[in-house]
Amino acid sequence: MSTTLSELATAPPPPAAPGATVPPAATDRAAGSARGTKRRARLAPPRWLSLVAILAVWQLAGSTGALPADVLASPATIAVTAWHLLVTGQLVEALGVSLGRVGLGLATGLLAGTALGLATGLSRWGDALLDPPLQALRTLPHLGLVPLFILWFGIGEFPKVLLIALGVMFPIYLNLHSAVRGVDRALLEVAAVNGLGGWRTLREVVFPSVTAPMLVALRQALAIAWLTLIVSEQVNANAGLGYMINNARDFLQTDVIVVGLVVYAVLGLVSDGIVRAAEHRILAWRAGTVLR
Repeated sequence: MSTTLSELATAPPPPAAPGATVPPAATDRAAGSARGTKRRARLAPPRWLSLVAILAVWQLAGSTGALPADVLASPATIAVTAWHLLVTGQLVEALGVSLGRVGLGLATGLLAGTALGLATGLSRWGDALLDPPLQALRTLPHLGLVPLFILWFGIGEFPKVLLIALGVMFPIYLNLHSAVRGVDRALLEVAAVNGLGGWRTLREVVFPSVTAPMLVALRQALAIAWLTLIVSEQVNANAGLGYMINNARDFLQTDVIVVGLVVYAVLGLVSDGIVRAAEHRILAWRAGTVLR
């Protein structure tokens, strides 16, 4: 069969013969490119340099008066204030109150979201009866319920904890509901054929299948919990980090305000890191696919 010019033009190049060597010029170009990449990497500035520059400019502006303390305190002043709040116990006391609120709200929201997610995911009746009102309630901004919660429950601890629980419940519910609905039906059929009861099916089939989505939901719930805590503590609170920040606002103590915000940020990062570490440990069997 004859070969046309167009076929010759579009045909792939023939494979290299066994034992063929790469031309020296190509090897030199590759080595030169690798050396250039390494040289550029060495010349690139450290990632922390920009942060140090920002802090230095911030400190200089505060020291010279270009940035008044009642607008934003300097980093040195903030560090001294943080140390003072720590050694006097004010920061520890406020932190304990805030951790108690977010812990109780998180636990309540986790239990409620898990129960509702299982009820609607495993039962068609539960899905038909519970999912529509829950989806309608989910569309409401839960932070917008603060005025109603104050009218209904007063200004004590209960409305603050309930607000956190409400914010936490929905990411848990939505992820669990979707994950349970997505469990492989073949696994459920195998469990039924082997005579596994309801609890053993949950423990050995459903729970392992929904672990990964639940850990993702927990990270989302933690972020919402800290955000809700900030808002709830600044509305008629008499203790906690938000109360400390509110008092500092009244006296134009921007250093105390920044300390409180930094503590909130650290709490969020630490809690997220704990869940991520648990995720790596619990889902170690998936190391070849997702945990690289």
